[in-house]
Amino acid sequence: MISPILGFHHVAIIASDYERSKQFYTNILGAKILAETYRTSRDSYKLDLSFADGSRIELFSFPNPPMRMTQPEACGLRHLALKVADIKSAVDYLQKNGVICEPIRFDEVEGKYFAFFRDPDDLPLELYEIAE
Repeated sequence: MISPILGFHHVAIIASDYERSKQFYTNILGAKILAETYRTSRDSYKLDLSFADGSRIELFSFPNPPMRMTQPEACGLRHLALKVADIKSAVDYLQKNGVICEPIRFDEVEGKYFAFFRDPDDLPLELYEIAE
């Protein structure tokens, strides 16, 4: 039997400071807001974001969410990789917007360049060059 799984639809992130993270993902990373919903019963916002290729992030706020216990090899989602056409210009862009990036590295298995950075809650994000 062939698996019915087509890929992933979204990644969900809980922010400690919703407005700060909203600005980071929209103004710096360029995600488009699809919908923003306040859920009174949960005292929580849900922000649906989309990138140019259709990939999505759900950004949530919750009152007093616990911090991630360990880094970087905690069980669970290790990092979120974002596709870019030109790694150098993407890193330059982030740095000009006050985002600290690790040095660009080379993935010897895939033959691609990548660099890590962090969101406002210190979540690990990666730029991954998809240019051929």
